[in-house]
Amino acid sequence: MDPVPALDEPLKKVLGPATAKVMAEHLGLHTVGDLLHHYPRRYEERGQLTHLADLPMDEHVTVVAQVADARLHTFASAKAPRGKGQRLEVTITDGSGRLQLVFFGAGVHKPHKDLLPGTRALFAGKVSVFNRRLQLAHPAYELLHGDAEETVETWAGALIPIYPATAKLESWKIGKALQTVLPSAQEAVDPLPESLRAGRGLAALPEALLKIHRPHTKADVEDARARLKWDEAFVLQVALARRRHADAQLPAVARRPKPGGLLAAFDDRLPFTLTEGQRKVSAEIFADLATEHPMHRLLQGEVGSGKTLVALRAMLAVVDAGGQAAMLAPTEVLAQQHHRSVTEMMGELAEGGMLGGADDATKVVLLTGSMGAAARRHALLDLATGEAGVVIGTHALIEDKVQFHDLGLVVVDEQHRFGVKQRDALRGKGKQPPHLLVMTATPIPRTVAMTVFGDLETSVLDQLPAGRSPIASHVVPAADKPHFLARAWERVREEVANGHQAYVVCPRIGDEEDDPKKAGRKKPAEDEAEKRPPLAVLDIAEQLAKGPLRGLRVEVLHGRMQPDDKDAVMRRFAAGEADVLVATTVIEVGVNVPNATAMVIMDADRFGVSQLHQLRGRVGRGSAPGLCLLVTEMPEASAARQRLNAVASTLDGFELSRIDLEQRREGDVLGQAQSGTRSSLRMLAVIEDEEIIAEARQEAAAVVAADPDLTNLPALRTALDALLDEEREQYLEKG
Repeated sequence: MDPVPALDEPLKKVLGPATAKVMAEHLGLHTVGDLLHHYPRRYEERGQLTHLADLPMDEHVTVVAQVADARLHTFASAKAPRGKGQRLEVTITDGSGRLQLVFFGAGVHKPHKDLLPGTRALFAGKVSVFNRRLQLAHPAYELLHGDAEETVETWAGALIPIYPATAKLESWKIGKALQTVLPSAQEAVDPLPESLRAGRGLAALPEALLKIHRPHTKADVEDARARLKWDEAFVLQVALARRRHADAQLPAVARRPKPGGLLAAFDDRLPFTLTEGQRKVSAEIFADLATEHPMHRLLQGEVGSGKTLVALRAMLAVVDAGGQAAMLAPTEVLAQQHHRSVTEMMGELAEGGMLGGADDATKVVLLTGSMGAAARRHALLDLATGEAGVVIGTHALIEDKVQFHDLGLVVVDEQHRFGVKQRDALRGKGKQPPHLLVMTATPIPRTVAMTVFGDLETSVLDQLPAGRSPIASHVVPAADKPHFLARAWERVREEVANGHQAYVVCPRIGDEEDDPKKAGRKKPAEDEAEKRPPLAVLDIAEQLAKGPLRGLRVEVLHGRMQPDDKDAVMRRFAAGEADVLVATTVIEVGVNVPNATAMVIMDADRFGVSQLHQLRGRVGRGSAPGLCLLVTEMPEASAARQRLNAVASTLDGFELSRIDLEQRREGDVLGQAQSGTRSSLRMLAVIEDEEIIAEARQEAAAVVAADPDLTNLPALRTALDALLDEEREQYLEKG
């Protein structure tokens, strides 16, 4: 009998080099242990058929279904001018819906023999649209035959695991590979402390792995999932608890604002009163700043709730206390925007050392990668001497050359664009670790905050400042009702006629074909039926300027423009010298033009829910009501349309972020690790498993408090090392 392969055995030795290569490249699986933790996405019962009605577009799917009809068509084509081209169209059904399969050319012969009406099979392929109907082009398939010894009942009741798969490696091939390595599950070392496992009645890890891959009953699946979810939640929470514990041991300089100083002068010149929420959150931050260990706080809130103002008050408090404060923004456009709005809000208080500057004033400097050498030299000198109390910049701030006189506070804007390593590099710039305030503009449900930002305390701003206007949102179904789109452009003209401005947002820039890397790529024949490419800024701007928005001042803004050009466009738009700004998602956060009242988002179905909410927050920032139009060609019944309807129906970002997470697939929920640990959770569903996460956090805190180095828990230590080894590049949201 062959020896059982060890968990760290490379798959190459067990499955052969060809399969191992595909698993490594496409699924990130390298060892026997990796493969054992590649869990089924779901299970099919052979006797039941799947729901074909709600298949996701552009995704690789596996379905169990029955052939209803198969027809072979002969046609003339460029390759077969005498009418010898062949196309096999197979219709499969699940009782509730139908799906078309299509095979071309030489690929029709085998399926023509195999896929006879009444045949049941597993089908795997990428969902595309042809003639406004969903189809799978050239799907792989595996016929479902019952073994002779099996009764009809056991055959029909068997659970077929369906694995996350790729075009190169179908689910059933992964299942066969797992059959080979499953005996190694007995070697799995259990990371959960025995007392925790016994106290909660959880299965042992080897048993859970066997049950997840080869369940006999649905109860087996439930047992296994309950156990494996605890593993993920607990190990992740231990990592975060250890980080919190280590941070709490660090020394920091307490920063207390002086009475009658810069902060008091700033508050006196504000033309409005702070909301109750802003006051409450500021009090939490000031209490943290006054302690002698570093603040680690997450400030999250609704779009437009005034997070920047709260962060600026914290920065001024630190300057009052003799320190410096740095704000880190994810893009140059946003850094320039913050610099402009901070200097405007501060007025003469931002003119330290200058004629006309107030007595308490400090200097506010901007530092970005594209600055000229002379301006950069000035900024660096102001930082090193302490002349500049406030600095705003991009990741250029964390370069080695940048030296601070006494860095007391770091504010990171849009945390999801920055990795833990960058955060730590900036922390290392202070004489002692500076206080840290992280702002996120996308509202996050409590559980996600506990999972992703578990090393931070959380403050929430859920109140909009007085004077902010409501935003009406509507879905514009361009394919079903083209006159609705024409009306959308009329609405933009009406807003401009009333003295306002508008944004038009597109998913793509439009000069990609000039990119040599992308030139010369031809789509394979079976992809020709897929959706058209996303609408592009450069194309749409030209069409609008010549067509429905003729006569209006239309400008473009996108990420590949030179920084000075971007800044000039934003300045013109902010000054009212342009009527319509056609842009990519570079305007998603921080852009503040109160006179902009309308936004049209083209191909809105190609954006995530939170991103749409974020974009929408750019309008309605003044006293006039805002309007957001979500343009889509997706059919009424599609999941994408349901998503857009959800965005149109509520302005509550926290509610939308829950919907967003519930709709995403497993493993994609958190992107990569925002907390410095691998967060692409395989089994844990962050919204559904709220209780497990909260309980795991309590258990983890107790374990770490009793044994910070996990000396008495070697198996947990090993699991933690494996998790932290997999720390990956910071997740960048699409856009």
